[in-house]
Amino acid sequence: MDTILVVDDEINYLTVMETLLGEAGYEVLTAASGHEALKIAATTDLDLVLTDMRMPRMNGIELLGELKRLYPDLPVIMMTAYGTVEKAVAAMKTGAFDYILKPFKNEELLLTIAKALEHRRLVLQNRLLQEDLDKKYGFPNIVGESQAMREILALARRVAASRATVLVSGESGTGKELVARAIHQQSPRASKPFISVNCAALTETLLESELFGHERGAFTHAVAMRKGRFELADGGTLFMDEVAEMSPALQVKLLRILQEMEFERVGGTRTIKVDVRVVAATNRDLKEEVEQGRFREDLYYRLNVVHLHIPPLRERREDILPLALHFLRKYAQENVRGEVHLTPEALKLLVNYDWPGNVRELENVMERAVILCSNNRITPQDLPAELAGFTPAPEAHLDVSRLIPLDAPLPEILEQIEKQMILRALEQSGQVQVRAAELLGITKSLLQYKLKKYHLTG
Repeated sequence: MDTILVVDDEINYLTVMETLLGEAGYEVLTAASGHEALKIAATTDLDLVLTDMRMPRMNGIELLGELKRLYPDLPVIMMTAYGTVEKAVAAMKTGAFDYILKPFKNEELLLTIAKALEHRRLVLQNRLLQEDLDKKYGFPNIVGESQAMREILALARRVAASRATVLVSGESGTGKELVARAIHQQSPRASKPFISVNCAALTETLLESELFGHERGAFTHAVAMRKGRFELADGGTLFMDEVAEMSPALQVKLLRILQEMEFERVGGTRTIKVDVRVVAATNRDLKEEVEQGRFREDLYYRLNVVHLHIPPLRERREDILPLALHFLRKYAQENVRGEVHLTPEALKLLVNYDWPGNVRELENVMERAVILCSNNRITPQDLPAELAGFTPAPEAHLDVSRLIPLDAPLPEILEQIEKQMILRALEQSGQVQVRAAELLGITKSLLQYKLKKYHLTG
């Protein structure tokens, strides 16, 4: 039941309104002054305030100002006589939802109240949806414990509040769009659209129409005017995936819009101005593309204001276990499987695999494993065969000549390496010694001996 506060210094009028609105199904509270209304508002979850304009000590305009300062989303309807219409209009400019003239018809009042309450519901619903988006696409949702990911997310948080164009690079499946969405979601543009387009998925003609829109009759089958992605993203963010795949002609047009924030639809002559933040992504080395003459140098510098490079998963193996557990929980919940566990043998295969498909491949593997596993335990038999038969590439081995000085004391260096490997294994295994020992390829008793030797036990 919606709660309405009616404010008027005429007691008889309050009684009439209480009866009318009560019969309409509302919970009604009354106040004979602005000060009394503020006391009620401070202790009650109100859905609407209906206040008279002319009252002693604190008039309706003053009450409106205080309510909007304290409760910005609370709708306020002003009641006024014909002689104060101008003040009522002024009140709407300062935040009143609407005004109604005395004397009014009951149906007119109830309709205005219904509109105000529906508006409030939409505002609250949008806020909840925004909070859900924050949870789903905000930085906390990006799983990554490696130093590389921590640095990337720290820089992304800093750039989110700015207007700067961002270039996100990395292999396919590393999570470039997720980072782009997080930047948008944590920016002042979060309430505006996030629009994405894959530049590699469309021909040059179709991509031009998708980006800039077209006028009716611009080409065959253009039977109506259509807005492009830049117009749809006005005020928000446009994510351009695989931007290196754009043709030279479209690169010129993109450069212009980045410089001027204006363009014409295909087949049109009217210049359209927009305010769009561009986040571009590529799995290529754009600098090399420039050197090879396949990408415009001036466009490269326009896009590369802030560069975020996401390393492949094989270069940040400490992220494999947290990501695997994240996807395990996600798909166990979606498939109503209860709590699902990884066996040490399966965990070892996951951590040792190079993941050419990166995070996307890991997610697919975990979804498959959750569906196929028995007794809520994921074993090597529940994982794809390529994981079991995988042998790390030679370049994945430690480059001793590059990392360790020739004159370094051997015993001291070996101890440092051993301690670091043990600490990393414990971190990746969630401090579970059995799993850490499996990762290291040693027995649990030997691990416990090493922990005591290096004073690593708490």
